[in-house]
Amino acid sequence: MFSKLKKYPKIKWAIYILLSLFTLFLLFFASIYFGAWGKLPSSKELSKLEQSRATQVLSSEGDLIGKFFIYDRQPVVYKELPEHLINALIATEDARFYEHDGIDNQSLVRVFFKSILLQDESSGGGSTITLQLAKNLYGRKDYGALGIVVNKFQEGIIAKRLEKVYDKNEIIQLYFNTVPFSDNTFGIESASMKFFGKHTAALSLEESAVLVGMLKASHSYNPRIFPERSRLRRDVVLTQMAKYNYLSEEEAENAKQEELILNYKNYSHNKGLAPYFREQVRKDVSKVLDTLKNKDGEKYNIYRDGLIVHTTLNYRMQQLAEEAMQEHMKLLQAQHEQSYGNTAPWLTNEQLINDAIKNAKIYKKLKAEGLTEQEINNQLERTQPTEVFEYEGSRTRDISKKDSIAHYLKFLNSGFLAISPQNGAVQAWVGGIDYRYFQYDHVSQSRRQVGSTFKPFVYAAALEKGIDPCTYFSAEEETYENGWTPSNSANDDDDPYMNYSMKEALSKSMNTIAVKVLMKTGIPTVIQQAHRMGIESELPQVPSIALGTASLSIKELARAYTPLANAGRSSKPYYISKIEDGDGNLLAEFQPEEKAAKTISDTNRELLIEMLRATVNNGTAVRLRSTYGLRNDIAGKTGTTQNNKDGWFVGLTPNLVAVTWVGADDHRIGFRNTAIGQGANSALPVFAKLMQKMNAEAEFNKITRARFSISPKTMEILDCEPEKRDGFFKRLFGNKKDDPDKEKKEEPKEKKKKKGFFKRLFGGKKDK
Repeated sequence: MFSKLKKYPKIKWAIYILLSLFTLFLLFFASIYFGAWGKLPSSKELSKLEQSRATQVLSSEGDLIGKFFIYDRQPVVYKELPEHLINALIATEDARFYEHDGIDNQSLVRVFFKSILLQDESSGGGSTITLQLAKNLYGRKDYGALGIVVNKFQEGIIAKRLEKVYDKNEIIQLYFNTVPFSDNTFGIESASMKFFGKHTAALSLEESAVLVGMLKASHSYNPRIFPERSRLRRDVVLTQMAKYNYLSEEEAENAKQEELILNYKNYSHNKGLAPYFREQVRKDVSKVLDTLKNKDGEKYNIYRDGLIVHTTLNYRMQQLAEEAMQEHMKLLQAQHEQSYGNTAPWLTNEQLINDAIKNAKIYKKLKAEGLTEQEINNQLERTQPTEVFEYEGSRTRDISKKDSIAHYLKFLNSGFLAISPQNGAVQAWVGGIDYRYFQYDHVSQSRRQVGSTFKPFVYAAALEKGIDPCTYFSAEEETYENGWTPSNSANDDDDPYMNYSMKEALSKSMNTIAVKVLMKTGIPTVIQQAHRMGIESELPQVPSIALGTASLSIKELARAYTPLANAGRSSKPYYISKIEDGDGNLLAEFQPEEKAAKTISDTNRELLIEMLRATVNNGTAVRLRSTYGLRNDIAGKTGTTQNNKDGWFVGLTPNLVAVTWVGADDHRIGFRNTAIGQGANSALPVFAKLMQKMNAEAEFNKITRARFSISPKTMEILDCEPEKRDGFFKRLFGNKKDDPDKEKKEEPKEKKKKKGFFKRLFGGKKDK
C-alpha cells in the first residue's frame, strides 16, 4: 500500500502526519488515563465517595438554627428530590441524560472542534450531568496551555467510571449534593434552605427552576443580587421543560407569571439566628467530639462530617428575644448618648480611650511586630474605608483605627437567657447586640455585679431561718463595718420611724432593710442558702453582699431562681440534647441534671413568689403593668449596681425564668443617672417586649397563660399591713423594735446628725 503511495508523496505525508497525530493523541490520552497529569480516582474509590458535609444545629422543634462548615453542604437522598426539580435539570443541562453513558457523543464532535482545535473555552456544549459531576467532585487544575484539554479528558474518564459504578438516579443524587450554587453554597438542600427557607422536598416548580437556572452562572443569576436576571433565567428553564415535554406550554406560561419571592436565610458563622448560642454549641460539641471516634478509628470533624446537633432552643422564642433586645437597646443607646452629650467618657476620658487602644488586637499585633509607639500611632491614625456598626444600619466610613476603637466604646451591650425552670432547658440565648462586631458573649463569659437581684436569696434565707415575713424593719440608715452606710436609692427623705414588712421591703427593693434582714439572718446562712439555690461562685462574707456586690454570671443567676418555679429544686441550664451522625446514629446524649434536693420549703417558696409578684404589681417592676400593659402572672426583681454600672431584671413565670443584663463592656462607663441606668429602665424592657410578643402567639400559651399556685395558708401568713409607723414613745425615745440588741452594739465611728425633738415626734414621710 505504502509503495503505491510513492507516486503520491503529498498523500503519503498526510497519512504519516495523521498517524503521528493519532499516535500522539493515544500517548497523550494514555498519559492522562494512567495519571501522568495527576492520579485519577479508581472505580473502587468512586464507589466510596464522601464529601465534606456541614454539621447542622437544630432547635428543639427540628428547625435549622445554623451550620458549621468549610463548604456549606447538606446531602439529600433521591426520594427527597421533587420530580419537577429533576426534570428541570435534565431539560436544561443534559436532555439526553438517560441515553448516554456519561459522554454525549453527538456533542463530543462539537466540543472537539470548538474547545480543542479552536481553543474556545466558552463553547461548552458537550458537558453532561455526569461530566459536571466529575468536575464538581474533583475540580479543575491549571495545566497551562493544555489545561482545558487535560481537564476535559480527565472528566470524561471519571464520568465513564461513575456511570459504571452508579445508576442514573444515584448520579442525579450525587450531582444535586455536590453542585455549587450562589453565595458559597454547595448542594441543593443548602441552596433550598438558604434561598427559600424550606427543604428540597417542599420546593415549588418555580423555585426549582430558579435554583437550576443559577447553575449556568451562580453569580450572574444569584436571585438575591440580581432578581430580575434570575427571573428571566428561570423562565428559560421553564421553556426548556416545555420543549422536552416535561411541562405543557400552558403550565410553563402559568409558572412564568409567578413572582420571584425569596425567603433568604444566611447561615454564616457571624450572622443569622442565635450566633452567640451557636458559637457556644460549637465549643461544647468540639470538646465532646474529642472523646469520640468514628468507625475508622478517627475523630469526628465538626466542619466535615455532617453531624446533627439537637438543642433545646425554641426557634421562635429566640427570634422574638433578639427582636425585643434590638428594639429596646436602640432606644436605650440614644438615651445613653443624649444624657452625656459632649461630656461623654468615650469622647473626653483620655485614659479610658488609651486603655481601649492598647487592649485592641491591632495594637497588640503592631506591638508584636516590633513597631515603636510613634509608628503604631501613625498606623492607627490612618483613615481608610471601614464598615462600622450603627443601629440604623452598618455603614462604611472613612475612619482611623483610633476613631473606630473610640466609636465602639460608647455602645451599651446586653445579655439575655431564658430557661425552663422544670429542667433547665435553654429556650433563648442572646449574648450581645450584634455578634459581627461584639463577639464577647455576656451569657457564657461575662460576670458582673448583680445588684438587687441578689436580695431574694437574703429573704429566702431569712424565711428558712424562721423569721416571720410580717416582721417589720425600719428603713433608717445604719453604719456597718468599715464605716459603710447603705442608703435607699432616691429615698433620702424616707421617714426613719416607718417600718416595713419584708414583703413591702423586697417589692420596693429597700437597701437598708435588705442589709438588716441579712444581719439578722446571718451572713454565712445567706451565703449557704444562695449556694443551695444554684449560685456557684464564691461569695464575699460582707454586709454589702445583700445589695448584690458579688459578680455572677447570667447562667448561674438564672439557675438560682429556678427553685421558685420548680417545687424548690434547682435546675442547671443545659442546651444540647443529643448529637447524631449524618445517618441519624446517636453519638452522644445529654439529659437534664438529676432531680436535685429541695433548696427551700414549699411555704417559703410561695411566700417569696408572692413577694416578687408584689414587686411587679406595685413595686420596682411595676412598669410591666403600667407601661407595657402586661397582665400575665409574673414575679420579678430589678437590679441596679453602684454608680449605675449594671442594670438587671429577672422575670419569672411558672414555666419560664428569664434574666436580662445591660451595661457597657468597659465597666468604667456607667449610665449618667439612675433614671436611665436603673434595672427597671435599662433591663426590664427586654423582658417586657418579649412577653408582649409571646402574648400575641398562641404557641406560647403554656408560658404566657400559666399561673402560680399560691395556697390560702401562704396568703394568710402575708396578711399584714405593708407599713407600720412607730408609736409616740418610740418616736420620742428612738427604740427600734427590729433590733433588740442595738444597745449592745458599738457606736458607729461616724454618726448622722440627730433629728430634733419635734422632728422625731411628728416627722413624717415626704411624697416621692
